[in-house]
Amino acid sequence: MKLYTFDAAPNPARLAMFMQYKDISIDTVQIDLGREEQLTESYLNIVPEATVPALVLEDGTVLCAVIAIVHYLEEHFPDKPLLGQTPVERARVLNWNHRLFGEVFSAAAEAFRNGHPNYADRALPGPANVAQLPGLVDRGRTRLEQSFSILNDVLSKQSFLAGDYFSFADIDFLAAIDFAKWGARMTPDDSLENLHRWRMQAKVALAG
Repeated sequence: MKLYTFDAAPNPARLAMFMQYKDISIDTVQIDLGREEQLTESYLNIVPEATVPALVLEDGTVLCAVIAIVHYLEEHFPDKPLLGQTPVERARVLNWNHRLFGEVFSAAAEAFRNGHPNYADRALPGPANVAQLPGLVDRGRTRLEQSFSILNDVLSKQSFLAGDYFSFADIDFLAAIDFAKWGARMTPDDSLENLHRWRMQAKVALAG
């Protein structure tokens, strides 16, 4: 296997924390997004979507969605499971993965890619030119504020997102909060005590 990634970016951060927790080591190549190495011909020949991370398997299969990569790795590295151990647990974790991506990650991405001058013609990931929509900056921040409040309520009833166990859902939320801070200039309000309590617990669990 070979992993193409860029540790500073939000989606690679999700995978990096997953691998850190499970002590997984893979031959890795860093693709510098700041230098637009994802748009070079050599990388586009491997990943036409021009995104990171991407995991190339022994048979040549290329996985470029984080959720697919972690499910593949969980099968091969089952110790310290992060995707649930029963059908109900697996469904809960996957449910939160999708919710977080749609409600938090995408909101931060809206604010970041539609407001940062370096993405004036690249408001969406990939090789195509897409114009920015400045109104999406404020909308993204509003969505984040609403999502943080909802998640604070959820965490008033349980220790971690999917229940009483640390999972990939919690890793996703940690990565999303970090992305929102630098990408959308948004952090959870101090009044969201359950969310801040969870974040401290999640960081401890991630550190093992």
